[in-house]
Amino acid sequence: MSQHDGHRRHRKIIAPNGSIASVNKRKCSPCQQDGDSSFLKENGDGDYQAGETMTCSIPVLPEDVWHHIHSLMPLRDAARVACLSHAFLRSWRCYPNLTFNDHVLSPKAHIYESHIIDCIMRNHSGTGVKILKLQSVYTSFDNLNSWLRVAVKPGIEELTFGLFHRFRKEYKFPCSLLSDGVRNSIRYLELYLCTLSPTAELGPLQSLTSLRLWEVRITGDELECLLSNSLALEKLELFECNGILCLRIPCELQRFSRLRISACGRLKLIECKAPNLSSLQLWGKPELSLGEALQMKNLSMYDSNFFCYARIELPSIMPNLDTLYLSSYDEMVKTPMLPTKFLCLKHLTIHLGPGPFPWSFDYSSLISFLDASPSLETLSLDVTNEPMKQELVFRQYSDLRQIAEDQHRYLKNVKITGFSSVKSLVELTCYILKNAVSLESLTLDAHCSSTRRCSDTKNIFGRCRPVGNSLKVKRKALLAIRKFIEDKVPAGVKLTVVEPCTRCHKSS
Repeated sequence: MSQHDGHRRHRKIIAPNGSIASVNKRKCSPCQQDGDSSFLKENGDGDYQAGETMTCSIPVLPEDVWHHIHSLMPLRDAARVACLSHAFLRSWRCYPNLTFNDHVLSPKAHIYESHIIDCIMRNHSGTGVKILKLQSVYTSFDNLNSWLRVAVKPGIEELTFGLFHRFRKEYKFPCSLLSDGVRNSIRYLELYLCTLSPTAELGPLQSLTSLRLWEVRITGDELECLLSNSLALEKLELFECNGILCLRIPCELQRFSRLRISACGRLKLIECKAPNLSSLQLWGKPELSLGEALQMKNLSMYDSNFFCYARIELPSIMPNLDTLYLSSYDEMVKTPMLPTKFLCLKHLTIHLGPGPFPWSFDYSSLISFLDASPSLETLSLDVTNEPMKQELVFRQYSDLRQIAEDQHRYLKNVKITGFSSVKSLVELTCYILKNAVSLESLTLDAHCSSTRRCSDTKNIFGRCRPVGNSLKVKRKALLAIRKFIEDKVPAGVKLTVVEPCTRCHKSS
Protein backbone atom coordinates (compact mmCIF):
# COMPACT_ATOMS: atom_id res chain seq x y z
CA MET A 1 0.00 0.00 0.00
CA SER A 2 1.47 3.37 -0.99
CA GLN A 3 2.08 6.18 1.46
CA HIS A 4 -0.55 8.25 -0.36
CA ASP A 5 -3.17 5.50 -0.02
CA GLY A 6 -2.31 5.10 3.63
CA HIS A 7 -2.86 8.79 4.17
CA ARG A 8 -6.25 8.60 2.48
CA ARG A 9 -7.35 5.64 4.58
CA HIS A 10 -6.47 7.24 7.90
CA ARG A 11 -7.02 10.70 9.28
CA LYS A 12 -6.00 12.51 12.43
CA ILE A 13 -8.01 15.23 14.08
CA ILE A 14 -6.69 17.42 16.85
CA ALA A 15 -9.88 18.20 18.73
CA PRO A 16 -10.64 21.36 20.70
CA ASN A 17 -9.77 19.51 23.91
CA GLY A 18 -6.29 18.82 22.57
CA SER A 19 -6.77 15.09 22.01
CA ILE A 20 -5.96 13.38 18.73
CA ALA A 21 -8.73 11.29 17.23
CA SER A 22 -7.93 8.71 14.57
CA VAL A 23 -10.83 7.78 12.34
CA ASN A 24 -10.67 4.85 9.95
CA LYS A 25 -12.45 5.10 6.63
CA ARG A 26 -14.69 2.17 7.48
CA LYS A 27 -15.85 3.73 10.75
CA CYS A 28 -18.42 6.45 11.25
CA SER A 29 -17.71 9.85 12.69
CA PRO A 30 -19.36 10.76 15.98
CA CYS A 31 -21.92 12.73 14.02
CA GLN A 32 -22.71 9.72 11.85
CA GLN A 33 -23.15 7.53 14.87
CA ASP A 34 -25.78 9.90 16.17
CA GLY A 35 -27.58 10.31 12.89
CA ASP A 36 -26.97 14.01 12.18
CA SER A 37 -24.95 13.29 9.05
CA SER A 38 -28.25 12.91 7.23
CA PHE A 39 -28.67 16.67 7.58
CA LEU A 40 -25.50 17.21 5.56
CA LYS A 41 -26.08 14.46 3.02
CA GLU A 42 -29.64 15.39 2.24
CA ASN A 43 -28.79 19.07 1.90
CA GLY A 44 -26.28 18.28 -0.79
CA ASP A 45 -23.23 19.37 1.21
CA GLY A 46 -20.36 18.92 -1.17
CA ASP A 47 -17.73 19.55 1.52
CA TYR A 48 -18.81 16.67 3.72
CA GLN A 49 -18.27 13.08 2.66
CA ALA A 50 -18.63 10.15 5.01
CA GLY A 51 -15.20 8.69 5.66
CA GLU A 52 -13.27 11.37 3.76
CA THR A 53 -9.72 11.51 5.07
CA MET A 54 -8.25 14.76 6.21
CA THR A 55 -5.82 16.22 8.71
CA CYS A 56 -6.67 19.39 10.55
CA SER A 57 -4.92 21.19 13.36
CA ILE A 58 -7.01 23.18 15.80
CA PRO A 59 -5.53 25.43 18.50
CA VAL A 60 -5.93 24.38 22.11
CA LEU A 61 -8.48 26.70 23.71
CA PRO A 62 -10.79 26.42 26.71
CA GLU A 63 -13.87 24.38 25.91
CA ASP A 64 -16.26 27.23 26.71
CA VAL A 65 -14.51 29.33 24.06
CA TRP A 66 -15.06 26.60 21.47
CA HIS A 67 -18.68 26.33 22.51
CA HIS A 68 -19.09 30.06 21.98
CA ILE A 69 -17.45 29.88 18.54
CA HIS A 70 -19.69 26.95 17.68
CA SER A 71 -22.80 28.87 18.73
CA LEU A 72 -21.98 31.67 16.28
CA MET A 73 -21.95 29.33 13.26
CA PRO A 74 -25.00 28.86 11.01
CA LEU A 75 -26.81 25.59 11.59
CA ARG A 76 -25.34 23.74 8.60
CA ASP A 77 -21.78 24.76 9.45
CA ALA A 78 -22.32 23.89 13.10
CA ALA A 79 -23.54 20.42 12.09
CA ARG A 80 -20.54 19.98 9.79
CA VAL A 81 -17.92 20.68 12.44
CA ALA A 82 -19.80 18.51 14.94
CA CYS A 83 -18.93 15.62 12.63
CA LEU A 84 -15.22 16.31 13.12
CA SER A 85 -14.70 16.13 16.88
CA HIS A 86 -16.28 14.89 20.08
CA ALA A 87 -15.77 18.30 21.68
CA PHE A 88 -17.82 20.01 19.00
CA LEU A 89 -20.34 17.18 19.22
CA ARG A 90 -20.80 17.94 22.92
CA SER A 91 -21.31 21.58 21.97
CA TRP A 92 -23.76 20.49 19.27
CA ARG A 93 -25.97 18.90 21.92
CA CYS A 94 -26.59 22.35 23.40
CA TYR A 95 -26.39 24.39 20.17
CA PRO A 96 -28.42 27.56 20.89
CA ASN A 97 -29.84 28.56 17.50
CA LEU A 98 -32.08 25.90 15.93
CA THR A 99 -33.46 27.27 12.66
CA PHE A 100 -35.37 24.97 10.31
CA ASN A 101 -36.70 26.73 7.22
CA ASP A 102 -36.08 26.96 3.47
CA HIS A 103 -32.90 28.95 4.02
CA VAL A 104 -31.37 26.11 6.01
CA LEU A 105 -33.06 23.06 4.48
CA SER A 106 -32.33 23.12 0.76
CA PRO A 107 -35.33 22.55 -1.54
CA LYS A 108 -34.25 19.01 -2.43
CA ALA A 109 -34.21 18.13 1.28
CA HIS A 110 -37.94 18.72 1.73
CA ILE A 111 -38.75 15.06 1.21
CA TYR A 112 -36.45 14.24 4.15
CA GLU A 113 -37.49 17.23 6.26
CA SER A 114 -39.09 15.31 9.10
CA HIS A 115 -36.18 12.85 9.31
CA ILE A 116 -33.54 15.59 9.29
CA ILE A 117 -35.20 17.64 12.02
CA ASP A 118 -35.92 14.53 14.08
CA CYS A 119 -32.26 13.43 13.95
CA ILE A 120 -31.09 16.82 15.14
CA MET A 121 -33.69 17.06 17.88
CA ARG A 122 -32.96 13.55 19.19
CA ASN A 123 -29.28 14.46 19.49
CA HIS A 124 -29.97 17.75 21.25
CA SER A 125 -29.96 17.79 25.03
CA GLY A 126 -32.76 20.35 25.13
CA THR A 127 -30.69 22.78 27.16
CA GLY A 128 -29.10 25.98 25.96
CA VAL A 129 -31.59 26.74 23.14
CA LYS A 130 -31.97 30.50 22.79
CA ILE A 131 -33.68 30.64 19.39
CA LEU A 132 -36.02 28.10 17.79
CA LYS A 133 -37.40 28.76 14.30
CA LEU A 134 -39.47 25.83 13.11
CA GLN A 135 -41.30 26.12 9.79
CA SER A 136 -42.56 22.71 8.78
CA VAL A 137 -44.29 21.31 5.72
CA TYR A 138 -44.05 17.53 5.79
CA THR A 139 -44.49 16.24 9.31
CA SER A 140 -47.03 14.94 11.80
CA PHE A 141 -48.50 16.75 14.78
CA ASP A 142 -46.85 14.18 17.07
CA ASN A 143 -43.42 15.08 15.70
CA LEU A 144 -44.12 18.78 16.17
CA ASN A 145 -45.12 18.28 19.79
CA SER A 146 -42.04 16.14 20.40
CA TRP A 147 -39.66 18.71 18.91
CA LEU A 148 -41.24 21.57 20.83
CA ARG A 149 -40.93 19.64 24.09
CA VAL A 150 -37.21 19.16 23.44
CA ALA A 151 -36.36 22.76 22.55
CA VAL A 152 -38.81 24.98 24.42
CA LYS A 153 -37.17 24.98 27.82
CA PRO A 154 -36.29 27.65 30.41
CA GLY A 155 -33.78 30.05 28.88
CA ILE A 156 -35.32 30.20 25.39
CA GLU A 157 -35.62 33.78 24.15
CA GLU A 158 -37.11 33.58 20.65
CA LEU A 159 -39.69 31.16 19.26
CA THR A 160 -40.95 31.21 15.67
CA PHE A 161 -43.35 28.41 14.78
CA GLY A 162 -45.53 27.78 11.75
CA LEU A 163 -47.02 25.11 9.52
CA PHE A 164 -47.57 24.95 5.80
CA HIS A 165 -49.38 21.68 5.25
CA ARG A 166 -53.03 21.00 4.53
CA PHE A 167 -54.33 20.76 8.10
CA ARG A 168 -52.17 23.57 9.44
CA LYS A 169 -54.87 25.50 11.33
CA GLU A 170 -56.05 22.29 12.97
CA TYR A 171 -52.83 22.22 14.95
CA LYS A 172 -53.27 23.73 18.39
CA PHE A 173 -50.13 25.28 19.78
CA PRO A 174 -49.51 23.74 23.23
CA CYS A 175 -49.62 26.65 25.68
CA SER A 176 -48.60 24.17 28.38
CA LEU A 177 -45.05 24.49 27.03
CA LEU A 178 -44.92 27.99 28.44
CA SER A 179 -43.89 26.88 31.91
CA ASP A 180 -42.68 29.23 34.64
CA GLY A 181 -39.08 29.15 33.41
CA VAL A 182 -40.04 29.64 29.77
CA ARG A 183 -42.38 32.51 30.61
CA ASN A 184 -39.55 34.23 32.45
CA SER A 185 -37.12 34.07 29.51
CA ILE A 186 -39.05 34.27 26.23
CA ARG A 187 -38.83 37.71 24.61
CA TYR A 188 -40.10 37.11 21.06
CA LEU A 189 -43.00 34.88 20.02
CA GLU A 190 -44.10 34.46 16.39
CA LEU A 191 -46.80 31.97 15.44
CA TYR A 192 -48.55 31.45 12.14
CA LEU A 193 -50.96 29.05 10.49
CA CYS A 194 -52.06 27.34 13.69
CA THR A 195 -54.59 27.67 16.52
CA LEU A 196 -53.78 29.48 19.76
CA SER A 197 -56.10 29.28 22.77
CA PRO A 198 -54.50 30.88 25.83
CA THR A 199 -56.44 30.88 29.10
CA ALA A 200 -56.23 32.76 32.37
CA GLU A 201 -54.21 29.88 33.82
CA LEU A 202 -51.35 30.64 31.45
CA GLY A 203 -49.59 32.91 33.90
CA PRO A 204 -47.47 36.01 33.26
CA LEU A 205 -44.96 36.15 30.40
CA GLN A 206 -42.68 38.53 32.20
CA SER A 207 -40.09 39.06 29.45
CA LEU A 208 -42.23 38.97 26.28
CA THR A 209 -41.65 42.19 24.33
CA SER A 210 -42.74 41.24 20.79
CA LEU A 211 -45.72 39.14 19.63
CA ARG A 212 -46.50 38.34 15.98
CA LEU A 213 -49.51 36.27 14.94
CA TRP A 214 -49.93 35.46 11.24
CA GLU A 215 -53.10 33.67 10.14
CA VAL A 216 -53.56 32.34 13.65
CA ARG A 217 -56.96 31.10 14.76
CA ILE A 218 -57.59 33.07 17.95
CA THR A 219 -60.52 35.07 19.34
CA GLY A 220 -60.47 38.60 20.68
CA ASP A 221 -61.08 37.39 24.24
CA GLU A 222 -58.23 34.87 24.00
CA LEU A 223 -55.86 37.52 22.69
CA GLU A 224 -56.90 39.91 25.45
CA CYS A 225 -56.10 37.18 27.97
CA LEU A 226 -52.64 36.75 26.43
CA LEU A 227 -51.98 40.50 26.39
CA SER A 228 -53.07 40.86 30.01
CA ASN A 229 -50.35 38.37 30.92
CA SER A 230 -47.66 40.18 28.88
CA LEU A 231 -47.03 43.38 30.78
CA ALA A 232 -43.58 43.92 29.21
CA LEU A 233 -45.00 43.81 25.66
CA GLU A 234 -43.76 46.56 23.35
CA LYS A 235 -44.90 45.42 19.90
CA LEU A 236 -47.92 43.51 18.55
CA GLU A 237 -48.41 42.44 14.94
CA LEU A 238 -51.53 40.71 13.59
CA PHE A 239 -52.00 39.44 10.04
CA GLU A 240 -55.19 37.74 8.79
CA CYS A 241 -56.37 36.81 12.27
CA ASN A 242 -60.00 36.79 11.23
CA GLY A 243 -61.35 35.43 14.50
CA ILE A 244 -60.74 38.80 16.17
CA LEU A 245 -63.74 41.14 16.16
CA CYS A 246 -62.57 43.46 18.92
CA LEU A 247 -58.97 44.13 19.92
CA ARG A 248 -58.54 45.41 23.46
CA ILE A 249 -55.13 46.43 24.78
CA PRO A 250 -55.16 47.03 28.55
CA CYS A 251 -53.75 50.08 30.27
CA GLU A 252 -51.30 47.92 32.26
CA LEU A 253 -49.08 47.61 29.16
CA GLN A 254 -47.00 50.67 30.02
CA ARG A 255 -44.21 49.83 27.53
CA PHE A 256 -46.49 49.05 24.60
CA SER A 257 -45.61 51.38 21.71
CA ARG A 258 -46.07 49.68 18.31
CA LEU A 259 -49.16 48.08 16.76
CA ARG A 260 -49.47 46.66 13.26
CA ILE A 261 -52.72 45.15 11.95
CA SER A 262 -53.08 43.82 8.42
CA ALA A 263 -55.93 42.01 6.63
CA CYS A 264 -57.91 41.21 9.78
CA GLY A 265 -61.13 41.46 7.79
CA ARG A 266 -63.60 41.00 10.64
CA LEU A 267 -61.99 43.46 13.05
CA LYS A 268 -64.51 46.14 14.01
CA LEU A 269 -62.97 47.90 17.00
CA ILE A 270 -59.49 48.71 18.31
CA GLU A 271 -59.56 49.84 21.91
CA CYS A 272 -56.12 50.71 23.22
CA LYS A 273 -55.68 52.01 26.74
CA ALA A 274 -51.90 51.59 26.74
CA PRO A 275 -50.65 55.14 27.38
CA ASN A 276 -47.47 55.04 25.27
CA LEU A 277 -48.68 53.79 21.88
CA SER A 278 -46.60 55.80 19.40
CA SER A 279 -46.72 53.87 16.10
CA LEU A 280 -49.71 52.34 14.32
CA GLN A 281 -49.90 50.57 10.95
CA LEU A 282 -53.46 49.71 9.99
CA TRP A 283 -55.12 48.10 7.00
CA GLY A 284 -58.85 48.92 7.01
CA LYS A 285 -61.07 51.35 8.90
CA PRO A 286 -62.09 49.76 12.20
CA GLU A 287 -63.42 52.05 14.88
CA LEU A 288 -60.55 53.52 16.87
CA SER A 289 -60.74 54.14 20.59
CA LEU A 290 -57.26 55.23 21.63
CA GLY A 291 -57.94 57.46 24.60
CA GLU A 292 -56.00 60.69 24.33
CA ALA A 293 -53.29 59.06 22.13
CA LEU A 294 -50.93 61.89 23.01
CA GLN A 295 -47.84 59.77 22.29
CA MET A 296 -48.98 58.74 18.80
CA LYS A 297 -46.25 59.96 16.43
CA ASN A 298 -46.33 57.63 13.43
CA LEU A 299 -49.43 56.43 11.58
CA SER A 300 -49.72 54.37 8.39
CA MET A 301 -53.18 53.58 7.00
CA TYR A 302 -54.16 51.47 4.00
CA ASP A 303 -57.71 51.21 2.64
CA SER A 304 -60.01 52.28 -0.18
CA ASN A 305 -61.61 55.69 -0.57
CA PHE A 306 -60.73 56.94 2.91
CA PHE A 307 -58.95 60.29 2.48
CA CYS A 308 -62.06 62.12 3.71
CA TYR A 309 -62.15 59.90 6.80
CA ALA A 310 -58.49 60.61 7.47
CA ARG A 311 -58.91 64.35 7.07
CA ILE A 312 -62.04 64.54 9.23
CA GLU A 313 -61.23 62.08 12.04
CA LEU A 314 -57.48 61.89 12.55
CA PRO A 315 -56.63 65.44 13.75
CA SER A 316 -58.83 65.01 16.82
CA ILE A 317 -57.89 61.36 17.50
CA MET A 318 -54.11 61.83 17.11
CA PRO A 319 -53.27 65.50 17.64
CA ASN A 320 -49.49 65.01 17.96
CA LEU A 321 -48.73 63.05 14.79
CA ASP A 322 -45.25 63.63 13.39
CA THR A 323 -45.30 61.22 10.41
CA LEU A 324 -48.38 60.21 8.40
CA TYR A 325 -48.58 57.67 5.56
CA LEU A 326 -51.89 57.26 3.71
CA SER A 327 -52.41 54.68 0.97
CA SER A 328 -55.78 54.60 -0.76
CA TYR A 329 -57.24 53.13 -3.92
CA ASP A 330 -60.60 53.71 -5.61
CA GLU A 331 -60.49 57.26 -4.26
CA MET A 332 -63.47 59.11 -5.73
CA VAL A 333 -64.39 61.93 -3.32
CA LYS A 334 -62.68 65.29 -3.00
CA THR A 335 -60.86 65.86 0.27
CA PRO A 336 -62.72 68.67 2.06
CA MET A 337 -61.21 71.85 3.47
CA LEU A 338 -61.71 71.85 7.25
CA PRO A 339 -60.58 74.00 10.19
CA THR A 340 -59.02 71.09 12.13
CA LYS A 341 -55.21 70.86 12.08
CA PHE A 342 -52.30 68.42 12.31
CA LEU A 343 -50.28 70.94 14.28
CA CYS A 344 -47.20 68.71 14.77
CA LEU A 345 -47.14 66.88 11.42
CA LYS A 346 -43.76 67.16 9.67
CA HIS A 347 -43.71 64.29 7.18
CA LEU A 348 -46.63 63.35 4.93
CA THR A 349 -46.72 60.56 2.34
CA ILE A 350 -49.81 59.97 0.20
CA HIS A 351 -50.11 56.99 -2.11
CA LEU A 352 -53.05 57.03 -4.49
CA GLY A 353 -53.67 53.68 -6.15
CA PRO A 354 -55.74 52.91 -9.24
CA GLY A 355 -59.52 53.05 -9.22
CA PRO A 356 -62.39 52.74 -11.68
CA PHE A 357 -62.30 56.46 -12.53
CA PRO A 358 -58.77 57.67 -11.71
CA TRP A 359 -58.96 60.62 -14.08
CA SER A 360 -61.92 62.04 -12.15
CA PHE A 361 -60.08 62.51 -8.85
CA ASP A 362 -59.21 66.11 -8.13
CA TYR A 363 -55.59 66.01 -6.95
CA SER A 364 -55.72 69.65 -6.00
CA SER A 365 -58.16 68.72 -3.21
CA LEU A 366 -55.14 67.24 -1.41
CA ILE A 367 -54.25 70.84 -0.60
CA SER A 368 -56.58 70.26 2.36
CA PHE A 369 -53.81 68.18 3.99
CA LEU A 370 -51.26 70.93 3.34
CA ASP A 371 -53.60 73.52 4.80
CA ALA A 372 -54.07 71.34 7.90
CA SER A 373 -50.31 70.87 8.45
CA PRO A 374 -48.62 74.19 9.23
CA SER A 375 -45.40 72.47 10.39
CA LEU A 376 -45.04 70.18 7.36
CA GLU A 377 -41.47 69.80 6.07
CA THR A 378 -41.61 66.93 3.55
CA LEU A 379 -44.36 65.82 1.18
CA SER A 380 -44.28 62.69 -0.96
CA LEU A 381 -47.11 61.97 -3.39
CA ASP A 382 -47.16 58.62 -5.18
CA VAL A 383 -49.72 58.35 -7.98
CA THR A 384 -50.56 55.08 -9.74
CA ASN A 385 -52.99 55.48 -12.62
CA GLU A 386 -53.81 53.53 -15.74
CA PRO A 387 -51.80 55.09 -18.60
CA MET A 388 -54.58 55.20 -21.19
CA LYS A 389 -56.90 56.99 -18.79
CA GLN A 390 -54.22 59.55 -17.96
CA GLU A 391 -53.80 60.20 -21.65
CA LEU A 392 -57.40 61.33 -22.06
CA VAL A 393 -57.11 64.39 -19.83
CA PHE A 394 -54.18 66.22 -21.44
CA ARG A 395 -56.41 67.73 -24.12
CA GLN A 396 -58.59 69.37 -21.44
CA TYR A 397 -56.02 72.11 -20.79
CA SER A 398 -57.14 75.66 -21.14
CA ASP A 399 -56.26 77.94 -18.24
CA LEU A 400 -55.07 76.49 -14.95
CA ARG A 401 -57.28 77.30 -11.97
CA GLN A 402 -56.05 79.91 -9.52
CA ILE A 403 -56.27 78.23 -6.12
CA ALA A 404 -56.57 80.33 -2.98
CA GLU A 405 -53.14 81.15 -1.57
CA ASP A 406 -51.95 80.03 1.86
CA GLN A 407 -48.25 80.17 2.66
CA HIS A 408 -46.52 77.02 3.92
CA ARG A 409 -43.46 78.27 5.75
CA TYR A 410 -41.72 75.00 6.61
CA LEU A 411 -42.28 72.82 3.53
CA LYS A 412 -38.82 72.14 2.11
CA ASN A 413 -38.90 68.93 0.08
CA VAL A 414 -41.61 67.67 -2.27
CA LYS A 415 -41.56 64.57 -4.46
CA ILE A 416 -44.30 63.46 -6.84
CA THR A 417 -43.89 59.94 -8.22
CA GLY A 418 -46.07 58.91 -11.13
CA PHE A 419 -46.38 62.52 -12.27
CA SER A 420 -48.61 62.89 -15.32
CA SER A 421 -50.29 65.55 -17.40
CA VAL A 422 -53.54 65.36 -15.43
CA LYS A 423 -54.70 68.94 -15.06
CA SER A 424 -55.44 68.90 -11.32
CA LEU A 425 -52.02 67.34 -10.62
CA VAL A 426 -50.30 70.14 -12.52
CA GLU A 427 -52.40 72.65 -10.61
CA LEU A 428 -51.36 71.09 -7.29
CA THR A 429 -47.70 71.35 -8.31
CA CYS A 430 -48.04 75.00 -9.28
CA TYR A 431 -49.78 75.74 -5.98
CA ILE A 432 -46.87 74.22 -4.06
CA LEU A 433 -44.30 76.24 -6.02
CA LYS A 434 -46.17 79.46 -5.32
CA ASN A 435 -46.98 78.95 -1.65
CA ALA A 436 -44.14 76.86 -0.19
CA VAL A 437 -41.93 79.85 0.58
CA SER A 438 -39.11 77.73 2.08
CA LEU A 439 -39.10 75.08 -0.64
CA GLU A 440 -35.63 73.72 -1.44
CA SER A 441 -36.27 70.69 -3.64
CA LEU A 442 -39.01 69.53 -6.03
CA THR A 443 -38.73 66.12 -7.71
CA LEU A 444 -41.13 65.13 -10.48
CA ASP A 445 -40.85 61.48 -11.50
CA ALA A 446 -42.98 60.27 -14.40
CA HIS A 447 -42.45 56.63 -13.41
CA CYS A 448 -44.80 54.80 -11.08
CA SER A 449 -43.17 53.56 -7.89
CA SER A 450 -43.95 49.95 -8.91
CA THR A 451 -42.09 50.29 -12.21
CA ARG A 452 -38.87 48.27 -12.35
CA ARG A 453 -35.86 50.33 -13.44
CA CYS A 454 -32.43 49.24 -14.58
CA SER A 455 -30.82 51.38 -11.87
CA ASP A 456 -32.59 49.51 -9.05
CA THR A 457 -30.08 47.47 -7.07
CA LYS A 458 -32.54 44.56 -6.76
CA ASN A 459 -33.32 44.47 -10.49
CA ILE A 460 -31.82 41.14 -11.58
CA PHE A 461 -32.77 41.73 -15.22
CA GLY A 462 -30.60 44.79 -15.67
CA ARG A 463 -33.23 46.55 -17.76
CA CYS A 464 -36.23 48.75 -17.15
CA ARG A 465 -39.62 47.13 -17.20
CA PRO A 466 -41.33 47.45 -20.61
CA VAL A 467 -43.73 50.39 -20.51
CA GLY A 468 -45.65 49.97 -23.77
CA ASN A 469 -48.12 52.79 -24.41
CA SER A 470 -47.39 54.41 -21.05
CA LEU A 471 -44.19 55.81 -22.57
CA LYS A 472 -46.41 58.24 -24.48
CA VAL A 473 -47.97 59.30 -21.18
CA LYS A 474 -44.52 59.94 -19.73
CA ARG A 475 -43.63 62.08 -22.74
CA LYS A 476 -46.78 64.13 -22.20
CA ALA A 477 -45.88 64.51 -18.52
CA LEU A 478 -42.50 65.95 -19.54
CA LEU A 479 -44.25 68.30 -21.96
CA ALA A 480 -46.57 69.48 -19.17
CA ILE A 481 -43.56 70.16 -16.93
CA ARG A 482 -41.86 72.25 -19.60
CA LYS A 483 -45.02 74.14 -20.53
CA PHE A 484 -46.64 74.84 -17.16
CA ILE A 485 -44.13 74.26 -14.35
CA GLU A 486 -40.50 75.05 -15.22
CA ASP A 487 -41.00 78.80 -15.53
CA LYS A 488 -42.73 78.90 -12.13
CA VAL A 489 -39.80 77.36 -10.21
CA PRO A 490 -38.21 80.00 -7.91
CA ALA A 491 -34.49 80.62 -8.22
CA GLY A 492 -33.60 78.91 -4.94
CA VAL A 493 -35.50 75.69 -5.65
CA LYS A 494 -33.79 72.64 -7.15
CA LEU A 495 -36.07 71.02 -9.75
CA THR A 496 -35.32 67.37 -10.54
CA VAL A 497 -37.19 65.75 -13.42
CA VAL A 498 -36.81 61.97 -13.74
CA GLU A 499 -37.21 61.11 -17.41
CA PRO A 500 -37.63 57.70 -19.07
CA CYS A 501 -34.39 55.73 -19.30
CA THR A 502 -32.70 56.55 -22.61
CA ARG A 503 -30.76 53.27 -22.62
CA CYS A 504 -33.74 50.94 -22.25
CA HIS A 505 -36.23 53.02 -24.24
CA LYS A 506 -33.88 54.30 -26.91
CA SER A 507 -35.93 52.90 -29.78
CA SER A 508 -38.96 54.86 -28.58
